Amino acid sequence: MVSLISSAHDINNSRQFFLHHRLESSNSVGELKQIHAFIIKKGSPQFQIRLLHDKIKSLVESSSCNENLTYACSLTKHLQNTHLFNSIIQCLSASNSKTNSREAISLYREMLIQGLLPNTYTLPYVLKACAKSRSLTVGQQIHAHSLKTALLSNVYVFNTLMRLYAVCGTIEAVHKLFHFQPGSRRDLVSWTTLIQAYVKIGYPKVAILSFFDMCQASLRPDGMTLVIVLSACSKLADLNLAIKIHRYILDNNLNTDVFVDNALVGMYLKCGRTHFACKVFDEMPIKNVVSWNSMITGLVRQGKFKEALDKFRRMQAIGLKPDDVTFVGVLNSCANLGLLELGKWVHAYMDKNDIRADGFIGNALVDMYAKCGSIDQAFRVFQGMKCRDVYSYTAMIVGLAIHGEAQKALEVFSEMSRVGIEPSEVTFVGVLSACSHAGLVEEGCKHFDDMSKVYNLKPQTAHYSCMVDLFGRAGLISEAVELVKYMPLVPDAFAWGALLGACKIHGKVELAEIAVKKLVKIEPEREGAYILMSNVYSSAYRWKEAMKLRKIMKERKLKKTPGCSSVEVDGEVHEFRKGDKSHPKSIEIYKLLEEITNHSKNIFTSAPFEG
Repeated sequence: MVSLISSAHDINNSRQFFLHHRLESSNSVGELKQIHAFIIKKGSPQFQIRLLHDKIKSLVESSSCNENLTYACSLTKHLQNTHLFNSIIQCLSASNSKTNSREAISLYREMLIQGLLPNTYTLPYVLKACAKSRSLTVGQQIHAHSLKTALLSNVYVFNTLMRLYAVCGTIEAVHKLFHFQPGSRRDLVSWTTLIQAYVKIGYPKVAILSFFDMCQASLRPDGMTLVIVLSACSKLADLNLAIKIHRYILDNNLNTDVFVDNALVGMYLKCGRTHFACKVFDEMPIKNVVSWNSMITGLVRQGKFKEALDKFRRMQAIGLKPDDVTFVGVLNSCANLGLLELGKWVHAYMDKNDIRADGFIGNALVDMYAKCGSIDQAFRVFQGMKCRDVYSYTAMIVGLAIHGEAQKALEVFSEMSRVGIEPSEVTFVGVLSACSHAGLVEEGCKHFDDMSKVYNLKPQTAHYSCMVDLFGRAGLISEAVELVKYMPLVPDAFAWGALLGACKIHGKVELAEIAVKKLVKIEPEREGAYILMSNVYSSAYRWKEAMKLRKIMKERKLKKTPGCSSVEVDGEVHEFRKGDKSHPKSIEIYKLLEEITNHSKNIFTSAPFEG
């Protein structure tokens, strides 16, 4: 009998040894499931159950596999272990999936149901999950629980709770929570979270003041804090403040990286100081594609299109691969400079590298072709876009309107309505311009009325100006005058300019005199109104008044902007203005022009007269 008991004991020891060995060497969920089933059926010592916990925890932490997470979540109902719960909640909260974030919150509830107390590792993970899933109510419940259990005194819990409130946009809660915590318990992350919350909610001035308070508290900002503060300066576009922050960085020898330098570049460009931005950019020890994009897009925003393209060429020279943001900046520059060949090169590059002409890059491509005069190609790109938005349709409608393709523009607008994309104010500027150039008075009036009645858009001065132009071109001068007189907004230079243009077309001298007085009052330094009025007088053979206007222009030192033409050669635009000799090859150009002129004269004088 004793021998039988001894034999059974040996068998049990042998089984336990084998099981322990299998647990230690196991590296897959499949094996763990088998061992777990054996433990449930046969029973096992506590140390082996703890080892099973550790193995599951290790597998979960080392893998993002949903199967592992699902299995681990199911085990929590049977294996009461705080560390296991923490590990699984951590993995779920680290995912970008809202489903996983909600699962993490659900697992936290299961943990409380089982009577397990969360610790300072549990709450930050759950709060991160709440932030990702925007579960403010759950976060508030955790806030209350952390107060009861004194876990809020932990700075990590405190900071993640602040971040939750910031992400959910409840700035009052962020503010109260921050000031509730004693100053000794606030670290750099606490201050950075507060500053970031103010920037996010639209209070950049308060964010800067908080930064100065942080400095007064003898805390040294890191790269992340500096990037956030510099973004606040960018929003304010305050040059003096920008210089002050930059000086603080230099004076305190703060460690900067490519992200801080990029933020400095962007800040100076937003403040309109290109030379400061270029200086920072040129001195950067490391530049990434974001650095180049910041310079290119910043220069484009300021209308410095040639400089933007110079940066792009430098970027190409060092072999850095451009991305979608780069090409949007380049295409915008091409559109404004008329650089069709370079725009075509960008399009070819996109095709070669399988970059789909969709979204914002597709919109930029449509706009570039339209502005460079290739409206058919713009329409082909537009038709090939799978994802069109309001900007895609607006770019196409405005482009067609500029090229006199009114009917086509209105067809695109109709399609826009059919697919359920709501037009914007800019869309209607294109629609009304198309109607104006095509003389479609009734259709223009209908679209103007539809703005407020159908689309709930309030017409702006640009729309009223389009309508004045529409009536003026069609010879409906009295309607144009009535619109200017009774429009609910103060007529701007465009409205009066449209009326003055109509007066020139239809010879309405007296009305033109009223319009030009209004224009001169709005834009006293602009010469356009004087020149147009002078042409109105000349058309009516009132030479004396025309000469008088020219004299006034001379006395006020108003000069007509010289005519400008441009030509693109090998991807570079060459501009020529009347009387301008600044071009490096001006001598050769004028010599060739003289030869062409003389040649033309010789052909004309030598040709036989046929009468």
